[in-house]
Amino acid sequence: MNASSVNAIQAVWLDPFSPLADTDRAQLDAAGISLQTVATLGDLHVALRRAHVLIIRLGDNAELLGEVQTLIGQLGHRVPVICRVERRRMEVAVDAMRLGALHVLPADEWNTRLWADAVSALQVNAQAPRSFVFVDPVSQQLLALAQRVAQTEVTALLVGPTGAGKEVLARVLHEASPRAKGPFVALNCAALPEHLIEDMLFGHDKGAFTGAHKEHKGLFEQAHGGTVFLDEIGEMPIHLQAKLLRVLQEKKLNRLGGEATIDLDVRLIAATNKDLRAAIDAREFREDLYFRISTFRLRIQPLRERQGDILPLVAQSLARHAKGGVPLSVEPEAQNLLQQYPWPGNVRELENVVQRAVVLCTGRTITPAHLMFDEVSAPEQNMVLPEVQSDAAQAADMSTPLFAPANPVAAPLTAAFGSFQSAPGHTVADVASAMMSGAVAQQSAATPAWAMPSQPADPMASASAHRFGSADNIQLPLDGLDLQHAVKVSEHQMILTAIQTTESRVEAARKLGISPRTLRYKLAQLRERGMHLAFAD
Repeated sequence: MNASSVNAIQAVWLDPFSPLADTDRAQLDAAGISLQTVATLGDLHVALRRAHVLIIRLGDNAELLGEVQTLIGQLGHRVPVICRVERRRMEVAVDAMRLGALHVLPADEWNTRLWADAVSALQVNAQAPRSFVFVDPVSQQLLALAQRVAQTEVTALLVGPTGAGKEVLARVLHEASPRAKGPFVALNCAALPEHLIEDMLFGHDKGAFTGAHKEHKGLFEQAHGGTVFLDEIGEMPIHLQAKLLRVLQEKKLNRLGGEATIDLDVRLIAATNKDLRAAIDAREFREDLYFRISTFRLRIQPLRERQGDILPLVAQSLARHAKGGVPLSVEPEAQNLLQQYPWPGNVRELENVVQRAVVLCTGRTITPAHLMFDEVSAPEQNMVLPEVQSDAAQAADMSTPLFAPANPVAAPLTAAFGSFQSAPGHTVADVASAMMSGAVAQQSAATPAWAMPSQPADPMASASAHRFGSADNIQLPLDGLDLQHAVKVSEHQMILTAIQTTESRVEAARKLGISPRTLRYKLAQLRERGMHLAFAD
């Protein structure tokens, strides 16, 4: 193995559309990127543990990126993603950037210099120390205790609500321990089917079952010399709890279908948001396993009880999600709203709110207008609509077409993809202004055949409007107005406009920038809300 291969960026390659040619692989090798293709879930899990980046190819939308991000999160990994997109699909490239892609390149781009530039940030970040937020006095006390526990070999049980940061605390325990140079392997016990968890934990030998063409090392073997983190351990099936207890007691395991005993050198950290005592009483969790994993219990408080962490977490998230690396600041009024909000979803919800704010912000300052909370009772939630209307009115003065280079999100992509001309019709500014004013102009064109009612041509001029739900009939409430309601109304209006100006559901979905499956889902949602819609397939 030469020096260049040792220092290469390790990348997992996923392309559901075409295989990777040898000449293209050679180009990426020259750029310092070592590729590994995967075929099974087990292979993906093992590959992601060693990978610096995941490279995926997207089709007509960015849905695959969201699904892959969810999967790697469930497997306990945090891997940056580079997306490959067709040059003519610049809207998909923009969506990928908004969903958190590290970089976007054209699918037919193999230039060594461009690929080297794309992964250059990874080489810098690989050397950067991991940062954690423990600012509030409650968090500082927890950190001090965790650092003391980390120096021992005792098992630790992390208790706290969902999204509060239990995995972050587990990584602190690992990185402050003598095992810091060893692997940190995580598994969410609630994320995988029951029959897969045993294989993921303990592995299998070749021929153990149909399709087991080669041996597979489980997480305990992969974590040799390091730490195993089992999140949501309260969701582990009861029969696997007995096998886990035996492994922890004996420090040995047998793979599925194997006879050889394998010695283990791992430390276990477990986490749960359940009351395991109550689960023991309900015969859902073994009492002997509880005492084995809870040698030392660490409780992480919900975010609302450590307010000193809120703004530092916001700053950290902004630095991670800022568009084009441009730093963003937060207005004092917005800071007050962030600190007053109860955060029922804890740090995970805070991440969502920050990402929404980054998408909505067109400048460098986050204002109350950019904060969209999940709870309807969020503090001063109804004050955001006037400012959003103001932003839309300001945008209406711009003549920039959809995804033109002046768009702050699309601008970094223009050099690679070339100019992109939107379809004739509304610009983003036009649509935004019409949406937020509560009315979208009715189209003069005839209703397309694919959306026509099944009865003969109408004796009544209002039949089409009744079946489609006219935009003029959608009225915003005079009181209790909030942004979430406005967004729902705007989405309804956009769907109506799309179906009235296209000839098929597929074309309407393409115009909306979503898949036909997503459009069907949204139409079903509208029907459930009592909106009388009737469309042909």
